[in-house]
Amino acid sequence: MKKSDKKEIFSILRIPFLFLLLMWLVKLIEFQFDLSLIKFGVFPQTFNGLKGIFFSPFIHKDLTHLFNNSYPILILGALLFSVYRKIAMQIFFWLFVISGFWLWIIGRPSFHIGASGIIYALASFLFISGVIRKNPRLAAVSLIIIFLYGSMIWGILPTEAPISWEGHLAGFAAGILVAIFYRDEGPKRIKYQWEIDEELEEKMAESERHQINYIVRK
Repeated sequence: MKKSDKKEIFSILRIPFLFLLLMWLVKLIEFQFDLSLIKFGVFPQTFNGLKGIFFSPFIHKDLTHLFNNSYPILILGALLFSVYRKIAMQIFFWLFVISGFWLWIIGRPSFHIGASGIIYALASFLFISGVIRKNPRLAAVSLIIIFLYGSMIWGILPTEAPISWEGHLAGFAAGILVAIFYRDEGPKRIKYQWEIDEELEEKMAESERHQINYIVRK
């Protein structure tokens, strides 16, 4: 493997891996010191609960909860940083903050924990971006999202189960908003030569029409 390839892989996986590492480190601290950090989750519509916007994605109920959120964070995070490169960190930050804040607004009066809101935000962003940009590469990413996480859509529906569907919904909505906001930034669709030729022909035809119109008026 070339040195440049290793550097590229490192740049793609660095942030998702660090995020994942923090998730597992928090759980390790809980086990090691017999702690429960649930009180650092998002508690909606309370001033004290605002801190959960920044802490809750790293806190999980148990190992099953943590494991189920681990591989989507790594996969979706890698997709984001591989496709959007220079603006990926900005996108990730806004997905993180907006999804957490909206959860704080709409959530039930209970502590909400886990990274699933971020996962829904990433999946939603990647899918919607691929649709609205009409970029073949991003469209392929959209298909991957549907294939891997299409069933996630049911997670945004209200339920009485002890699952933060509000966090899922907040993340899903945040992904749509950020995708629309960044629709003109990031990777551009590659134009084929025949498309360029057509645009040149249209410009030449329009220029000729203007010249004829000018001569007639003169």
